[in-house]
Amino acid sequence: DEIKTAVRRLAPNHDIVITEIGGTVGDMESLPFLEAIRQFRQDVGRQHTLFIHLTLIPYIAAAGELKTKPTQHSARELMEIGIQPDVLICRSDREITDDIKRKIALFTNVDVAGVIEARDVDTIYDVPMMFNRQRLDELAVEKLGLEAEAESPDLSGWQAMVDRIRHPDGGRVKIAMVGKYTSLVDAYKSVNEALIHGGIANDVGVEIDWISSEKFENGESLEWMNEYHGLLIPGGFGERGIEGMLRVIEWARTHDLPFFGICLGLQCAVIEYARNVVGLHDSHSVEFSGEAEDPVICLMDSQRQVTDMGGTMRLGAYPCVIQEGSRAHEAYGALEISERHRHRYEVNNNYRDSLAEAGLRFSGQSPDGNLVEIAELPDHPWFLGCQFHPELKSRPMRPHPLFAAFIKAARTRRDGREPAGEGERPDAGEDVSRQADAEPASVPS
Repeated sequence: DEIKTAVRRLAPNHDIVITEIGGTVGDMESLPFLEAIRQFRQDVGRQHTLFIHLTLIPYIAAAGELKTKPTQHSARELMEIGIQPDVLICRSDREITDDIKRKIALFTNVDVAGVIEARDVDTIYDVPMMFNRQRLDELAVEKLGLEAEAESPDLSGWQAMVDRIRHPDGGRVKIAMVGKYTSLVDAYKSVNEALIHGGIANDVGVEIDWISSEKFENGESLEWMNEYHGLLIPGGFGERGIEGMLRVIEWARTHDLPFFGICLGLQCAVIEYARNVVGLHDSHSVEFSGEAEDPVICLMDSQRQVTDMGGTMRLGAYPCVIQEGSRAHEAYGALEISERHRHRYEVNNNYRDSLAEAGLRFSGQSPDGNLVEIAELPDHPWFLGCQFHPELKSRPMRPHPLFAAFIKAARTRRDGREPAGEGERPDAGEDVSRQADAEPASVPS
């Protein structure tokens, strides 16, 4: 009942509610959710629900063929629970022939038109186009008894965006993303996509290298950073790899490399500046060193007495007031914004004056001025950190302003000049179609 209530909670203000049931059919963890949506169809009526089952059609190289048995078994297991899929979306790395589709339909009790191929693509943003070509949208409208405003949707704008991703007029920029979870690139999935969105806004392809910060904690050479046009430090928790992050931030600051720090990235930028510019050599975050002489990053006052750390973060949307004339103001074009947060530690207000006197501008603050939201260096080509997570609000057709500004600065770094204006095609040197994307294989190792 609670699960069904959660689904219904969004219904009053929306025509369609999409609910994803994660996991694998048959797992104990998903059984209550599957039972809930089985009941939900009974509650609201079959004509008001559409069950789409995502399955895998693996290719067995030794046999030289695609195997449909996993799909048959998972669909049958759903039917045993009482759920008949209306549509099967079949993931595959190659074409699924009409014969295979008919076989799947026969043994899963699904219409052939409801067996949809979801082949690997070079950019995830081609997926809506792929589904449209197979008329999945029309099928959904028909099954739900909806009336479409037009015979087919106008996807010309979306197709133009996909074409720009594949063949950007402005060439490419290379971004080094230095973090601690680089062995699993999906850990930074939202950041990766937001960087691509920033590339769309600037008509450039974005190549991302995921680099472990632990590699640079012992004085290793950082000359490799010369080949990049921008540095991004994403969020994270724990002490591992922090000293490596501080070293690459210092290099970016002293070599005019565009820098963008998100959450932990902002905090590391403040620690590095306090150590190497202000002269507070024992600066640190209390998250990593409770005995630090200068805790420039500390717990919020409301958190100091909390011993159970679960669910105690500053979480969700908070307002931010931006300083006029700052880099942040230039990017947003607004003086008041709202952004989404997920963190516990903040810039220590006891050190704000000394940091500001040394040149660090706190260009974004909470409305009461108690919390730092954005920090930047006015004399640097582009050096900005934010306490919030802007990647969560970025969309391909609406790139987040900070990501768009960061990629613009990276392009300027690459060209050694301001990017060409609207409608101009800069000399990109080579046509680049390789693009950082959802599939790890499509980005450089």
